[in-house]
Amino acid sequence: MDVNFSKTDGLIPAVIQDVADGAVLMVGFMNQEALDKTRETGQVTFYSRSRNKLWTKGETSGHTLQAKEILIDCDEDTLVIKAEALGPGVCHNGFRTCFYRRWEAGEWKQIDQPVYDPASVYKA
Repeated sequence: MDVNFSKTDGLIPAVIQDVADGAVLMVGFMNQEALDKTRETGQVTFYSRSRNKLWTKGETSGHTLQAKEILIDCDEDTLVIKAEALGPGVCHNGFRTCFYRRWEAGEWKQIDQPVYDPASVYKA
């Protein structure tokens, strides 16, 4: 048994969860090559749909994800990767997690504070 990439046109969702507290940090997509690289290096690597290439989390920011455990669902087409986040945040907007807003009273409300300044990290 291995991951079934054929059902989803070669890309599968990978939910990244903090190994320490279970918080969902982000969701990315992987192809076989990204999964192989993650397995080989321990650095969580994704396939960028917008750039059509592999990218390892932290290659620009330095905020890497160290894979500690990889889980697969019953359909073999979705992963949960429990990871250690090395850096203050995972979100490119400066937050610890990409999930820093919650639907409340008919609108999205920010429920967390930024942990770093993205302008100082992502110098374009």
